Amino acid sequence: MDEKLKELEKQYNEVPIPKELDFVVENALKQGKKKRKKRAPQWLLGSAAAAMLFTAGLNVSPAMARTLSDIPVVGSVVKVLTWTEYEVKEETYDANIKVPSIENLENKGLANALNEKYRSEGKALYNDFVAEVGDLKANGGGHLGVDSGYDVKTDNDQILSIGRYTVNTVGSSSTTMHYDTIDKQNEILITLPMLFKDNSYIKTISENITEQMRKQAASDSDKTYWVKGGGLPDKEVIDGFTAISAEQQFYISDKGKLVISFDKYEVAPGYMGVVEFEIPTDVLKNDLVSSNYIH
Repeated sequence: MDEKLKELEKQYNEVPIPKELDFVVENALKQGKKKRKKRAPQWLLGSAAAAMLFTAGLNVSPAMARTLSDIPVVGSVVKVLTWTEYEVKEETYDANIKVPSIENLENKGLANALNEKYRSEGKALYNDFVAEVGDLKANGGGHLGVDSGYDVKTDNDQILSIGRYTVNTVGSSSTTMHYDTIDKQNEILITLPMLFKDNSYIKTISENITEQMRKQAASDSDKTYWVKGGGLPDKEVIDGFTAISAEQQFYISDKGKLVISFDKYEVAPGYMGVVEFEIPTDVLKNDLVSSNYIH
């Protein structure tokens, strides 16, 4: 095995895993080969959703069939498809929740863990929506919307990066992003800490992002960030951006570049939406474990 890969795996095993990814990574590392029996969806609609449409399963919905015709094929084997879709169409209540599924990944432990996470999140999002609609109806009505789906950010021989978005609309809207990046060759989930020798990457990346924010604001009056020199008077910058979190949302681009993502309102006014920053590899080279992923 390549020495760089050995070093990378050593770093990976030593990295503290973020709590929200514990069950994913632990199952992945077990390299589970036992096949699990497929369970039929048993989710029920609440009374508040009498007029709501729920489609589950790959062979039920015409919309699902259309989705399958556009399945992004990963390499020659692994594919990402819509496993479940929830739809709500009422006059003032609207929801569209697409739940992805990773299929044909040889590491069944990793695939099952990720897919179970996606399904649990989709179910919870739908149930929360139903509950909120019920409350609104009981109190005279209102407006509520949720749009959730996924986007394959990178799909090449080495990397699969899946971005999952959720847009909640109640008057104004908020958008959150979550990413999973998989090494398809070694079939492991890549976390941000495992890419680096130690936690000094937090300072390195944060300083570069701050610099990018200031440069963008200086050259484009339409761009504003919550950081000193980011387009707002310094006195108006309160609790602005100072550093990324150790497990900041990220993905690896098709060109092998690290891209850091921030949710709407996280580091900038709402009109900026979700913002991303590609970190130059030259900036990271002294912190990286190897150039296997980021180059």
